[in-house]
Amino acid sequence: MSLEQQQHLIDIVRDAAKREILPRFRNLSEEAIRAKSAPDDLVTDADQGAERMMTAAIRELLPAVTVIGEEAVADGSASLGDIAGAELALIIDPVDGTWNFARGLNQFGVILAATSFGETIFGLLYDPMADDWIVARHGEGAWFGRPDGTQRRLQVSDTANFDEMVGSTSIRLFPKPQQYQLAATFPDFQRMMAFGCACHEYRTMAFGFVDFMLTGKLMPWDHAAGLMIHAEAGGYSALLDGTPYQPTIHKGTVLAASSRAHWEQLREKFSFLV
Repeated sequence: MSLEQQQHLIDIVRDAAKREILPRFRNLSEEAIRAKSAPDDLVTDADQGAERMMTAAIRELLPAVTVIGEEAVADGSASLGDIAGAELALIIDPVDGTWNFARGLNQFGVILAATSFGETIFGLLYDPMADDWIVARHGEGAWFGRPDGTQRRLQVSDTANFDEMVGSTSIRLFPKPQQYQLAATFPDFQRMMAFGCACHEYRTMAFGFVDFMLTGKLMPWDHAAGLMIHAEAGGYSALLDGTPYQPTIHKGTVLAASSRAHWEQLREKFSFLV
């Protein structure tokens, strides 16, 4: 995928946010918010409208692409099983942090990942409210960009001690007995965050403000782009059993840390989750 095509993808995401997402922020009727697999697993008219718009524009830009949208998978018109065999797949989370968005909280984003035969080759984390983004191409670093063309290369944190680390996890994504065990580790760190939005979780790690992240739910629209960006910013991640993350893995627990050494130390801390 060329740099020109990458810029077109950024433009597609920005346009969808301006036309389908932002006009609905704090402007949703009760009928425009619906539950999917659980009462707190929400979809809105913004999610569906933005995904339709992005899917159409991406297929026009890249006619041979396989598009895997979160909402298309939910309604059965796309399949996660197609990621592994696709020469080029675009994985879309049209509104990441839908619960926040539906409740009028401004911590939401758009995530786009490109994969080739199950390997992530491009990632985009877009903030519609700020109209800025983080992108990464395999082997080329992680970059923060703005509409005026300014760019800045990003680097993860270098915090070494547990009691100075800031972590992030959504405790609700773990079984109830493990929730109590996990919560008992929180006082060992400076701060534990729960963003309710993978887009901002990964952005904050790429900026160097959060030192590690732990998640028990591995949907590729949440993690394929973010984990690649994290790696390109100098971080290290893997499943707790040591398996390297791939967008084709949908079960397990992923730990992302600022270095392999810190990952090993944190993995020992969270070994009860294995």
